[in-house]
Amino acid sequence: MAEKGFRKWIITVTVITAALLELIDTTIVNVALPKIQGNLGATLEDVAWVVTGYAVANVIILPMSGWLGAYFGRKNYFIASIVIFTIASFLCGNSTSLNELVIFRILQGFAGGGLISTGQAILLETWPREQIGTATALFGLGAVVGPTVGPTIGGYITDHTTWKWIFYVNIPVGAIAAFFALTFVRETPRDAKGKPIDWWGIALLAIAVGSLQTILEKGESEDWFAKPYILVLTIAAVLGTLLFIWRELSTDHPIVNFSIMRHRSFAVGMFTSFILGFGLYGSVFVFPVFCQNLLGFTAQQTGELLFPGGLCTIVMMPFIGKMLNKGVPAQFMATIGMALFFVFTFMLSHSTLDTGEVQVLIPLLIRGVGMALLFVPLTTLAIADLKGPEVGQGTGLNNMMRQLGGSFGIAALTTLIHVRQGLHRSNLLSNVNIYNNAFVQRMHMLEQGFMAKGKGALEATQMAYRAIEGAVVRQTLLLTYNDAYLISGLVMLFSIPLLYLQPFKKSNAKMPVDAH
Repeated sequence: MAEKGFRKWIITVTVITAALLELIDTTIVNVALPKIQGNLGATLEDVAWVVTGYAVANVIILPMSGWLGAYFGRKNYFIASIVIFTIASFLCGNSTSLNELVIFRILQGFAGGGLISTGQAILLETWPREQIGTATALFGLGAVVGPTVGPTIGGYITDHTTWKWIFYVNIPVGAIAAFFALTFVRETPRDAKGKPIDWWGIALLAIAVGSLQTILEKGESEDWFAKPYILVLTIAAVLGTLLFIWRELSTDHPIVNFSIMRHRSFAVGMFTSFILGFGLYGSVFVFPVFCQNLLGFTAQQTGELLFPGGLCTIVMMPFIGKMLNKGVPAQFMATIGMALFFVFTFMLSHSTLDTGEVQVLIPLLIRGVGMALLFVPLTTLAIADLKGPEVGQGTGLNNMMRQLGGSFGIAALTTLIHVRQGLHRSNLLSNVNIYNNAFVQRMHMLEQGFMAKGKGALEATQMAYRAIEGAVVRQTLLLTYNDAYLISGLVMLFSIPLLYLQPFKKSNAKMPVDAH
C-alpha cells in the first residue's frame, strides 16, 4: 500500500540513507588500503581481500534477498541488515589483525546486500504506482553517487584521522536509519514462512556467484589461470551455475524464482543492468588512476573533479523521474544516456600529457548527466512488469547484475590496460634507435641541456636516456588509458540496440508495484 505525506518521505530518506551506507562502503576503503596494510603489517595482496571479501559476500546475498525478505518479512529483514551492517562496521574499526578485518568485512558485505535490494523494494512499495519513476530516481541517487563519492570521502577521512573512522562513521548513521525503519516502515507478510528452505539452492548459489566474483576481483592480479585456485574457482563457477539453474527450475520452493524471466522487460533488463555496472564502476576505477598516476593530480583534486559530475546526476534525477511519470519512453532517455557516456569516454580518450582540470571537468559533467539518464530508465524498464513478491526477487537479481557488471568491467579494463601497456611500450621503443632522426635530435638536445648545467658528457648522456625512458613511460600510460576509455565507451554505445528489445510503455501509471 502506497504511503502519503510525511511518512512517505521519511521512509524514502531512510531507505536512501541505508543504501548509501552500503554503496559508499563498496569504494570508500580502496584509498585507505595502503594505511591499513602498514598498520596491520599485511602484504598488498593480502590486504586486497578487505575489498574482495566484501564484494563476494555482497553479490552472494543480493539474489537471495527477495526470498529472505519473504521469509522473515521485508521490514524485519531490512532492519536486521541495517543493525548487522552497523555492528560489523564497529567490529571492522576495532580489528587488530587482517584476518579479523576480512571476516568482519565479509559480515558487512552480507548485511549490505540486504540493504540495497530490500530497500529498493520498500521504496517501490511506498510510492504510488503513477510516481514510480520518481521513486526509482530517488533510489538512483545513492546507487550512482555512492560509488563516485566513496573514494573522496575515504581519502578525506584517511588524511585527517585514521582508517578506522572509515567504519566508525557508519555507526550513528546506521543507528538513526534503524530507528526510523522500525518506526515508519510497515510490516509485510512472511510469504515464505513455513515453507521448506532450499538449502541446496543456497549452497550452489554461494559457490557459483562467490567463485565468479572472486575470479573477477583477483584474476588480473593473479595472472588469471596461472594460479591453480583461479582455475578451480572457474570450474566451480561454471558447474555451480549450471547446477543452481537446474535446481531452481526443478524445486517447488526455489531460493531464486527464475519464472520472472518470462517477463521480456526484466530478462533484457538484466543485460542492460550489467552494462550499466560496467560503465559506472569501470569509469570510476579508471579515472582516479589516470588523474593521479599520469596527470599528477592529488587525491583531493581528483575527488573535487568527480563531485560536480555527481552533483549533475543528483540534479537531473528528479527531472528524469518526472519525465518517466509523464510517459516519455524510457528507451529514448536511456539511448541519450548511453550516447552521452560515449561522448564522455571519447573526449577523455583524446587526452594529452598537457590535459588540465578544465579539459577533464567537462567530460565528467557530461557523464553525470548521462548516468542520470541511464540508471532511472534502465531500472524502470527492468522492473516494469513485476508484480507482488516478484518485485523483491527482481530488485535483488537486478542489483546483482549491476554489481557483477561493475566487477567484470574493472577486471576487463585492468586486463586491457596490462595488455595494451606492453604493446604501446614496444611500439614506442621501436623508435628509440640511432637510425631515427627525431630520436637522435632529441637526445642531442637533452645532452646539450644537461651539459649546459655543468654535467660531464657521460653523465649527460645517461641522464638523457633516463629522460627518454620517462617520456616513453608517460606516453605509454597515456595511450593505454585512452584505449581503456574508448573501449568502455564503445561497449556502452554498441549496447543501445538492447534497449529496443524491451516493450514500450505508453504510460508508467500502469506500471505494477508490490501489492503488499
